[in-house]
Amino acid sequence: MNVRSYPFGSVSGLEIDPMYGWLRDNEPLARVKLPYGEEGWLLTRYDDVRIALGDARFSLAEAVVRDTPRMGPQRMGAILTDLDPPEHTRLRRLLAHAFTVRRVEGLRANAARLAGELLDEMEKAGPPADLVTAFAVPLPGLMICELLGVPYDDRDHFQELAAAFMSITALTDEEKMARLGELAGYLAGLADKRRERQEDDLISALVVAQEEGDRLTADELVQLTVLLLGAGYDSTASQIVNSVYALLTFPDQLELLRSRPELMPGAVEELLRWIPPQEVADILPRYALQDVELSGGTVRAGEPVLLAKHAANRDPRKFPDPDRLNVTRDAKGQLSFGYGPHHCIGAQLARMDIQVALTALLARLPGLRLAVPADEVEWRTGMALRGPIALPISW
Repeated sequence: MNVRSYPFGSVSGLEIDPMYGWLRDNEPLARVKLPYGEEGWLLTRYDDVRIALGDARFSLAEAVVRDTPRMGPQRMGAILTDLDPPEHTRLRRLLAHAFTVRRVEGLRANAARLAGELLDEMEKAGPPADLVTAFAVPLPGLMICELLGVPYDDRDHFQELAAAFMSITALTDEEKMARLGELAGYLAGLADKRRERQEDDLISALVVAQEEGDRLTADELVQLTVLLLGAGYDSTASQIVNSVYALLTFPDQLELLRSRPELMPGAVEELLRWIPPQEVADILPRYALQDVELSGGTVRAGEPVLLAKHAANRDPRKFPDPDRLNVTRDAKGQLSFGYGPHHCIGAQLARMDIQVALTALLARLPGLRLAVPADEVEWRTGMALRGPIALPISW
């Protein structure tokens, strides 16, 4: 059996290694070996990845007791991603009481106001500006602070701690654990304050959330909040920057979106489909609980699968002409937020943030363009998510 070393190699910008396309066509169930842990199967086809995400025959909880395929010495996991139903269902149901569509939509006007204030500062300073530090990072950071109820004076320090969640190699394991420990302590203190005096924020809602008398423990509350941070902060900032970069490198799509702003919700879905959020497959392997037939063959009980969601989102069996960014495409069903019981619970907040950010940028900055040649943009390494270190723009 041919076992491939994984990841395959370095790529630049928002490129996808062509090996994914080759495997999708020729070896959709590919045996791979990561730097740490046991061998696993890499899935690249849309239907196979969707099955592994949503089928109860695949388990995330099993990974807790296994030597999982992984990039670093420490296994990546979190409270919701280490559980299968019914334990996972219980926590997600409690979290859903606090994370409602009404609460997210109620933040839209706030997001638009914050985006406007950030753009005011950018325009005052004049071009060029770094979209990353001036806009894309502060906007979701401020939004997650508003959502959680983090006091204004604490926000810079809080965002610094939260950024550690998405590090793979940029921080040592000791540095990362120290920052996450400090973050957990901060959130526990904030939850204690909300037990004494509730406010209209997510921490307060989590403190009181209950279902038939069942409530979150203090430890569950902190762990869930840390997970929401990792899912909703750095990933949204990266998607905003990557979306702008993608639109600037597909100027016809940028102009189409500028002239038809009603396309924005669908365009955001298409950008989520087209942009590869990570350099590698999903860092959370699933384990087969029984033999499962997939398009490339059989995954035996006890074997792990790694899900290349970015390759699945480019599967021509699901999305015709998949390598072309097309803001008029119906990209519903894209897998960037997952699928099934573990579908990202913060997906609506992320969508709203991205829609607000792109709408504000296109409305306020006519002639938006890169301030340097595209091949001079530097991309970060050692983090879970892809994105430019800086994105110099002008207008």
